[in-house]
Amino acid sequence: MPELPEVETVVRGLRDDIVGRTFTRVTVLWPRQIVTSTPDEFITRLPGQRVLALNRRGKFIVFQLTQNVLLIHLKMTGRLYVSGNNAQDDRWVRVAFGLDNGREMLFSDARKFGRLYLVNQLDEVTASLGPEPLSEDFTPEILKEQVAGRQRTIKTILLDQQIVAGIGNIYADEALWEARIDPRRKANTLNEKEVHRLHTAIRLVLQKGIDHEGASVNWYRKAD
Repeated sequence: MPELPEVETVVRGLRDDIVGRTFTRVTVLWPRQIVTSTPDEFITRLPGQRVLALNRRGKFIVFQLTQNVLLIHLKMTGRLYVSGNNAQDDRWVRVAFGLDNGREMLFSDARKFGRLYLVNQLDEVTASLGPEPLSEDFTPEILKEQVAGRQRTIKTILLDQQIVAGIGNIYADEALWEARIDPRRKANTLNEKEVHRLHTAIRLVLQKGIDHEGASVNWYRKAD
């Protein structure tokens, strides 16, 4: 599943092509992937809305629109890219967004696990997410508070999106390896030095992931 570095890479790859563009039409080919609104609402509310900003929250791609917020979660095999109107070349396209420059933004997903949300406020979907691990809000003290008293394994803690947003299997393993902490350790057994080491390792491996434009796993594709 694409994690924070992969999603950040997709956002950066799309930003120049998408910000400032207006949706002209939406074609939904697999309605079950639309949540928080009906497919009909999704299709009728999006056209005419302009993309004001494109960002990331955890593993969500976030489109700030003139009236609403569109969020896309890639899940396991989701891919998002801009095309010269050639959706017929991709048999896994589930949603196609027409753009005012004649191109299309395509959401392709072989496994159909991805999800699309159209809401009024970002917090309707992301309110329960923990801090962004590369932000100033994520401090060693915050991590220490999150692991204190928890009997789950430290890897399970890192995978919990309500504790830290954006980390998945790949980067949890990498961070724990970098910090020299056994992923099977109970979270509440970590001492203060180990927590600080893990905090540093989390930020290091995520930044490396972004610098390398994501992990080279089979289903992950950049926006280009």
